[in-house]
Amino acid sequence: MSISNSDNKEEFKLDEHFDEVSQMNEEVRNSIGTMEKSGKRKWVYPKKPSGNYTTKRQYVSYVLLAILFITPFITLPNGNPIFKFDVISREFVILGFPFFTSDFFLLAIGMITTIIFIILFTMAYGRLFCGWICPQTIFLEMVFRRIEYAIEGDRAKQMRLDKQEWDEEKIRKKLLKWTIFAIISFLISNVFLAYIVGKEALINLILDGPIEQFSTFFGLIFFTVLFYFVFAWFREQACTLVCPYGRFQGVLIDSQTINVTYDFKRGEGTSGRSKYKKNEDRAAAGKGDCIDCGQCVAVCPTGIDIREGIQLECVNCTACIDACDEVMDKIGLPTGLIRYASEDNIKKGEKFKFTKRLAAYTVALVLLIGVMSAFLFSRSLVESKYLKVPGTSYTTEGTYYVNQLEYTLYNKTNEDQLVKIQLLSHKNSVVEMYVGDNNLPLNKGEIIQGKFYLKIPQSEVKSYKELVVIGLVDQNGKVIDKYETSFSSPYK
Repeated sequence: MSISNSDNKEEFKLDEHFDEVSQMNEEVRNSIGTMEKSGKRKWVYPKKPSGNYTTKRQYVSYVLLAILFITPFITLPNGNPIFKFDVISREFVILGFPFFTSDFFLLAIGMITTIIFIILFTMAYGRLFCGWICPQTIFLEMVFRRIEYAIEGDRAKQMRLDKQEWDEEKIRKKLLKWTIFAIISFLISNVFLAYIVGKEALINLILDGPIEQFSTFFGLIFFTVLFYFVFAWFREQACTLVCPYGRFQGVLIDSQTINVTYDFKRGEGTSGRSKYKKNEDRAAAGKGDCIDCGQCVAVCPTGIDIREGIQLECVNCTACIDACDEVMDKIGLPTGLIRYASEDNIKKGEKFKFTKRLAAYTVALVLLIGVMSAFLFSRSLVESKYLKVPGTSYTTEGTYYVNQLEYTLYNKTNEDQLVKIQLLSHKNSVVEMYVGDNNLPLNKGEIIQGKFYLKIPQSEVKSYKELVVIGLVDQNGKVIDKYETSFSSPYK
């Protein structure tokens, strides 16, 4: 099939234009959207977004905020909260199950699983977490900025207010905003404190007063100041300067990763962007669908231009998608100039597809969650271990072989228990304690140790190193933990 000269010229112009865009992208990637070249901060005044994605994000945010604020005050039937992360007292509760320092291996497995999960999720879905689930984004965009819009107005009014002198209007609005910000920061700190020390300690702080609970009160004030600083002033810089996740995406995403992406082929055409002119045939002029209205930049909460390509500041909040779709609807062009897509989708002119790669990554993510859940919830609530006393050998007592063993019992529940040691593998065995009887009180979170004699009839021992299963039985006769060990005898 032959190719005409006009087609060659058009393709050459397109390549030349994309080379210019590529050079511009490199300049963008060497700078930060919220900072001047001099190093001075560039304050971002995002326009209030609206549209399909914004509405969906609001619903998701309201559900997550409700879960966040309600969860620490719910007590499950077993007496535990749903979550508790008391680092000082080393008490951790996850989905109602208590965890202790002896479960450190689970923490290590959890950290490894989390890292692998983040890598796979980011490679497949980009920064979807940042835009939809991240607490920083939800609080800033759905709580604090909404209050700011209600008090100071939209983008233009905020800019005008900041530039004007400190008159009555500015003092009133700023003071009202800062006061509400401080109150909300204080409420958020109370909720986070409930996750750490538990609702009982938080209630005691309220009832006893700050003097009686000074250390807890100091922590509360510290976190209040921290949250106020982040959401009232630091804002998007937490994502661009502090959070490492934005840096990770540079090495984790590739041409098949799903991101909020600008369709540069459709938007630039062969002649680039240009302002909208009524009744103009843009296709005949080689102009792209982007009319350079700047709305995608105006609504961006991190101050970037999505048309310059993927940037570390982008949190995939979808505000630019809604803004662009609204403009496209008004001028009668198809929506989706900015959309969720991969780089390959854009180059090939395809819509988003759930590919085999995405399916494989999704299955891997589900399996990781399943494996981690199995590790977390399949562990016994009372851990027992039985080892032969060092330096001892078997003895004979009548028709029994006798071994001396030491036990370690760990109660991982929040209830006191009365337990008994029992040999499960041999019917006529006897367990005789060094001290006291075989009814051991085991308080919540307690570790107890001791020694006992294990006696097995000679007729039931078939090996010089007999495998035995020792069980821990509760006061109702239910086996709550098992442990396999060896029993010494003269048989060979």
